[in-house]
Amino acid sequence: MIFRKMFSRSWIFTTILVILAALVCARLGIWQLDRLAQRRAFNAQVNAMRAMTALELPAKDDLTKMDWRAVRVKGTYDFENQVAIRNQFNGNQPGYHLVTPLRLADGEAVLVDRGWIPSDGNAAPADWRKYDQPGEVALSGIIRLSQAQPVFGGSSDPALTPGQTRLDFWIFVNEQRIAAQIPYPILPVYIQLDVDPKRTTPPIPFQPQLDLSEGPHLGYAYQWFAFSLLLLGGYPFYLKKQESEKK
Repeated sequence: MIFRKMFSRSWIFTTILVILAALVCARLGIWQLDRLAQRRAFNAQVNAMRAMTALELPAKDDLTKMDWRAVRVKGTYDFENQVAIRNQFNGNQPGYHLVTPLRLADGEAVLVDRGWIPSDGNAAPADWRKYDQPGEVALSGIIRLSQAQPVFGGSSDPALTPGQTRLDFWIFVNEQRIAAQIPYPILPVYIQLDVDPKRTTPPIPFQPQLDLSEGPHLGYAYQWFAFSLLLLGGYPFYLKKQESEKK
């Protein structure tokens, strides 16, 4: 009786809406489970890399599989080919991150995010030279993968205009595109230097603070699945109640 009423002419539209809403809720639950799986995979990657000893560069390893691993390296900065990453902050103070190629003993180089510099007084590459650190340097930090696109919306780095040979200001550390304007081989990753809490003079190294919990995704998944079951299970009871009130 209730089944026939659900698909009767007077209730068919409402029934379709309820079924669609239940399917949407179920799909949102599956999406949250996918997010949970991605987060668990990310956490496992970070924890596995943190458990490993620091990698010494140069190395023959596949660096693109070592995101978040500690690294040590010696080399000489090439300040002529450094770039700046826009829209970076130190507290509430706007600025850039200064990214400089480090020439290694084997002839290759790796990009190094040396940290934050203020936007005031640093509008052109010539202004950045006051942060030069000449001679060989020994550095420690973490390996990071380059980024070409925003994760959620936002702008990408612009293409070069006719006659333009390089970009000095970037939105992301896009290793592949930055490497195209550097006249020697660049490793397919970059390094974020270890943070020194006592350092107050630019460039100030930066590393993101990671939340390695599983987050709320599992709870949200349960909620969406519960909403789906409530719609599918509660709708027939609602119709039954409507039927009984007419008698």
